[in-house]
Amino acid sequence: MGLSHSPIELPPIIESWFASRGWAPRAHQLEVLASYRQEAGQLLIAPTGAGKTLAGFLPTLVELAEGGFAGLHTLYISPLKALAVDVQRNLATPIAEMGLPISVETRTGDTSAAKRARQRARPPHILLTTPEQLALLISHPHADLLFGTLRRVVLDELHALVTSKRGDLLALGLARLARLAPAMRVTALSATVARPDLLRDWIAQSRPEGRTDLLRMAGGAPPELSILETGAHLPWAGHSARYAHAELYEIVRRHKTTLLFVNTRSQAEMLFQGLWDLNEDMLPIALHHGSLAVEQRRKVEAAMADGRLRAVVCTSTLDLGIDWGDVDLVVQVGAPKGSSRMLQRIGRANHRLDEPSKALLVPSNRFEVLECEAAVEAVEEGHQDSEDPHPGAYDVLAQHVLGMACAAPFAADALYGEILRAWPYRDLPRGKFDQVLDFVATGGYALRAYERYARLRLTPEGLWRIAHPSVAQQYRLNIGTIIEEPMVRVRLVRGRGRKQGRTTGPIGAGGRVLGEMEEYFFGTLSPGDTFMFGGEIVAFEGMKDNEAFVSRAFSSDPKIPSYMGGKFPLSTYLAERVRRIMDSPGQWEKLPDQVGDWLRLQRALSVVPRRDSLLVETFPRGAQNYLVCYPFEGRLAHQTLGMLLTRRLERMRARPLGFVASEYALGIWGLGDLSALIRTGRLSLDELFSEDMLGDDLEAWLDESALMKRTFRNCAIIAGLIERRHPGREKTGRQITMSSDLIYDVLYQHEPDHILIEATRRDAARGLLDIERLGRMLARVRAHIVHQPLARVSPLAVPILLDIGKEPIFGEGRESAMAEAADELLREAAGNP
Repeated sequence: MGLSHSPIELPPIIESWFASRGWAPRAHQLEVLASYRQEAGQLLIAPTGAGKTLAGFLPTLVELAEGGFAGLHTLYISPLKALAVDVQRNLATPIAEMGLPISVETRTGDTSAAKRARQRARPPHILLTTPEQLALLISHPHADLLFGTLRRVVLDELHALVTSKRGDLLALGLARLARLAPAMRVTALSATVARPDLLRDWIAQSRPEGRTDLLRMAGGAPPELSILETGAHLPWAGHSARYAHAELYEIVRRHKTTLLFVNTRSQAEMLFQGLWDLNEDMLPIALHHGSLAVEQRRKVEAAMADGRLRAVVCTSTLDLGIDWGDVDLVVQVGAPKGSSRMLQRIGRANHRLDEPSKALLVPSNRFEVLECEAAVEAVEEGHQDSEDPHPGAYDVLAQHVLGMACAAPFAADALYGEILRAWPYRDLPRGKFDQVLDFVATGGYALRAYERYARLRLTPEGLWRIAHPSVAQQYRLNIGTIIEEPMVRVRLVRGRGRKQGRTTGPIGAGGRVLGEMEEYFFGTLSPGDTFMFGGEIVAFEGMKDNEAFVSRAFSSDPKIPSYMGGKFPLSTYLAERVRRIMDSPGQWEKLPDQVGDWLRLQRALSVVPRRDSLLVETFPRGAQNYLVCYPFEGRLAHQTLGMLLTRRLERMRARPLGFVASEYALGIWGLGDLSALIRTGRLSLDELFSEDMLGDDLEAWLDESALMKRTFRNCAIIAGLIERRHPGREKTGRQITMSSDLIYDVLYQHEPDHILIEATRRDAARGLLDIERLGRMLARVRAHIVHQPLARVSPLAVPILLDIGKEPIFGEGRESAMAEAADELLREAAGNP
């Protein structure tokens, strides 16, 4: 890497601070400083607890310790607001103890408008922010003055950004910063990366003429993982892990501070309520997820930092970087879905490099036991399965192009050259850029007749400028790439009276905001219905505009909000390991008896899936016939497979009624005798599972499905075609959906090659449908399909049959009734009805 091996000298004031703590800077921290002094950028890969954050800021502290620097010196960008706040807290202490003349501030979506304006005019030396706020800052006309002094950009937890549209937005922001501040250098920090060289290229793209060093810190005590050994009955299906609540409460009692991670916000609410119901000791237990009000989240974070909490139930909002040294145990409730994600969460425990972090996995059902076992093996081997960065999205590019016009009129050639310095867009053809620019300027061929879509004008000098100042205002109100279901504020008010089941009296005024929830959830409620939110039971009182009013209530059976966000796909690497465990009976002995006995019963009554083949079981049950297969490729790929197989089975007159998909299996049921169709050759499984289903079948299904319209809605919002917010009011989800559906119909009919239609298809294929993964699976099992006709349900099919009735149905029939209880199904599988 060309790093100097001469001793690295620190300013005396910083050297003395280390000595006063009994510390010495670690080698990798000094390597970052040495690399920076050689005018290079850096990617530092180091385990959690190794002092990555201090390594990232050490060059800044060294330069600013001398004093006399005016303006913004270092921009720190993190994927989470909570992380920026935590880093500010951790930086403030050493800066104050050293008495350094350094100002540090955060800028997030929670920062007041007055403070944001002051930061642009009189910036601090160090500004801690997020990708969305960077996009806002570079869209202002005086961005060159703000960033003209910038020397460093520190990117924290970079791996969590580069695989998403937020990463695309960040890369475009870095490309602009490289033009505004040519002397700027980037330091990126990460703990869990599968391909570090690719990540180094990602940050180096904005300054290709410079050098970017890859720095690694090896070592650190390996984490200690275990799987909960329960005496309770392991569920066949579901994700609540309710069976383990009592055992989890005892674990919380025995530890100083426990972080309990779950994969969705509804799981967080259920687990928190379950622990609270058992909390006879009145232990301080808190809840933290993205739908809670910011004040509530900040209280929890502060209480954790002060050591006042015994446990926090949380989602991915606390996945990254929060430095709470007193956390002595991390619990993952539900399968982790990936080894890198599990390593990241384990790192929240015991931020001391030379002592092991401890984590406990709690599977929600029997299949998840296998996944947890696979995760333990992967973590013990140090295997990473983080995703690779992907090509840039066109809707994000459209948003950026509009933002650059808000900053100042631009020449198309110059902006195109700048965009090529963003890694996701390094291979962007000029024709695609011109399409995006035409869309931003006019809406495209089919929409250019409508004045509302004319956002840019070409000046006589050949520069593109915004058509009206209101365009900039609209851009800043709607910036960002995170599209969740339409949200409404949840406001706590006094309860209204009820007579004979009817609500009487007006809704109380005022009341504090508890947080936000998906709009669709309230469409399922009637006044008086109770549900759980923020760890307490509330009653629904009514809605007005974008607010839902609730009152405190008591109920033994409240509903749980069904949040849409926060679901993770099963990683390809863990899926392969699960197949390997199932194909290795010698490993079954280390599984819980309930799971080992289940697999042995499956082997006795049917076939256990092999690692490199696809098991397809067919059997009758009642008046219907079932086909169950076990690809172990994740719910998204399985749902797409179910949709396409159902279409094919309809054409083959197998009369399918519907399908249900889990992370591990896919079940289809119908009226045709599938075993007989296969036995007589009228239905070929090789043809049924042929890769060509990803061609015309997929196109035909997409053309008639609602999924394309939902995906288009998100792309249209990000691209700025449809606004979420307008000065003085916010659109409801229903209004946005109606607008996007109308535009989609116009474009699909009159301009099917519109850049947003193309962006929609790319999004659907990569994210919502997992087409690439499904294609790899179909190729893997080609000519390796094992058909097992059965007289009755198999033990392995029990979980998927329990899910039938909970999923949307696609097919010519009606929905099936809910399957019978699991124990009855298992008795049936064993031939003991």
